Amino acid sequence: MFARLYERAAPAMDRQGAAGHRRRLLAGLTGDVVEVGAGGGANFVHYPDGVGSVLALEPEPYLRERAARRASEARTPVRVVDAVAEQIPLADGSVDVVVASLVLCSVTDQAIALREMHRVLRPGGQLRFYEHVAAPTRARRALQRLVDATAWPLLAGGCHTGRDTVAAIRTAGFAVDAVAVVDVGPAHLSPAWPHVLGRASRA
Repeated sequence: MFARLYERAAPAMDRQGAAGHRRRLLAGLTGDVVEVGAGGGANFVHYPDGVGSVLALEPEPYLRERAARRASEARTPVRVVDAVAEQIPLADGSVDVVVASLVLCSVTDQAIALREMHRVLRPGGQLRFYEHVAAPTRARRALQRLVDATAWPLLAGGCHTGRDTVAAIRTAGFAVDAVAVVDVGPAHLSPAWPHVLGRASRA
């Protein structure tokens, strides 16, 4: 149910700024890419010409079918497969870029997923991420802890609002090269706020 609701809400989210954030997320990429939790494939249209191939992982059947449709229309070669971030079906050091877009809040084990992303990247490869993260204020973090302990994850496809994702990226062995808070319009009224765009590298 959440997958279908999310897909219906996606056009409005894009108009409120998400499409621009996706373009910034993917700007300047080259080489071979793996996108974890590709959802319905909203990123596919934004991959630049320098990208040789994209392997898109999506375990949810409805979203995977939507992503496969969008992949067939993308100018970049995209292959959509049934897989999860905690078990990426690629050899060590085999891709130039990993893309994580609004997915690290909902993976079952964030630490394992990030270690997998680190594993499949070539030395010097990049992790590009667009995620909502733990709030900067004590009161907001308390709200996030409250909703994460109740029905929110169940109703929102496994989403956890209060994960300190940037810290987790560093703990997984990445060097965080850039991170910026981005405006997501009315989404600041949600506990799933703030959102960040960032870039990290495998040393």
